[in-house]
Amino acid sequence: MDYAQRASQLSDAIIAHRHYLHQHAELSLKETETTAYLTSQLQALGIPVQTFEDYPGCIATIQGGKPGKTVLLRADIDALPIQENSGVDFQSQTPGVMHACGHDCHASMLLGAAQLLWESRDELSGTVKLLFQSGEEVFIGSHYYWDKGHLKDVDAAMGMHVWLSAPNGKLCIQDGPLMASCDNFKITVHGVSCHGSTPNIGKDAIVAASAIIMALQTVVSRISDPRDMLVVTVGKIRAGTQFNIITDTAVLEGTVRAHGPEARRLAAENIQRIVETTASAMGCTAELEYNYLEPPVRNDDTALNDIARDAARKLYGEEILATTPPATGSEDFSYLMEKIPSSLFVFLGCYDEETGSVHPVHNEKFKINETILHVGAAQYAQFAADYLEKTAGGAK
Repeated sequence: MDYAQRASQLSDAIIAHRHYLHQHAELSLKETETTAYLTSQLQALGIPVQTFEDYPGCIATIQGGKPGKTVLLRADIDALPIQENSGVDFQSQTPGVMHACGHDCHASMLLGAAQLLWESRDELSGTVKLLFQSGEEVFIGSHYYWDKGHLKDVDAAMGMHVWLSAPNGKLCIQDGPLMASCDNFKITVHGVSCHGSTPNIGKDAIVAASAIIMALQTVVSRISDPRDMLVVTVGKIRAGTQFNIITDTAVLEGTVRAHGPEARRLAAENIQRIVETTASAMGCTAELEYNYLEPPVRNDDTALNDIARDAARKLYGEEILATTPPATGSEDFSYLMEKIPSSLFVFLGCYDEETGSVHPVHNEKFKINETILHVGAAQYAQFAADYLEKTAGGAK
């Protein structure tokens, strides 16, 4: 099948899917109507679909006409707690909930790819699984499908995301780091309360917390190798009850982002040391809760990346490919990448000044030029077909 041509023919249908999903945005782990719509569309094509009584999302399976491996294509489906102000005429009908991260785009592209692959199933040398994943925005949405054993037969996987740092309609298929890990921490500082007029008889938890915040900056500026991307951010502080009381408790919360395992490990170790010693120097104590949430997104299987790049060239020529700086945001697909080492993640550029598609993800004005969605559908399908063809017979 000529996937580029057929995807172009399906462009209006893909956009219509996106409009419906956008208007019926649902928060993470609550995507029941979204799942019902996706399931109905897949079943209307005749594609077998697996749903789950205790969890949103679904997995469609397309069995090829010839034997071979199993490849997974994944799209996320959840929205964000944001009141939409994008100006589109198909605005979210759910108050305070908006598809501000493009997950409606990903799901509609994968629906398009499902039709492409279903129509060409006799040509496929293996099996394609299509995961419409719940709960990406809460860091753990992908875990269910792997942990429950629904993806244990998968040999390779690909995810995709519309992305503002790349030109509209271009595909970024890059080796190495693409997105950061995401770890969160909570620091609780304990001091001794007293009246604000006699600070000498207390131990000020706010002063100790402030010193910890400043000292944490040295993890990036003076401890980490400057060639390794690392971010340490304290984004929340809670302390004090009244202006004239030296408080005995302060709570800090923050996040750590890294592209590599060494920087990630180094940050955790040094935050622990800084928290304990700085608090002690101020006559206080402190405890650290450190949560490893998402590993980094890294396209380390270069042979698989080559298959994806060749698929893009087959579809649209060399000019479709672009590059973009690795991002410091995180992505829940990384959990599946950790479990399925032969995996990659692709950015579909969506920056387009002409249509006003310039606002970042997680912004109330986020929107895209929908004419690029068929490109993502074609890339999904071509990659899957090419991977199965190239690995038929067990060789990779």
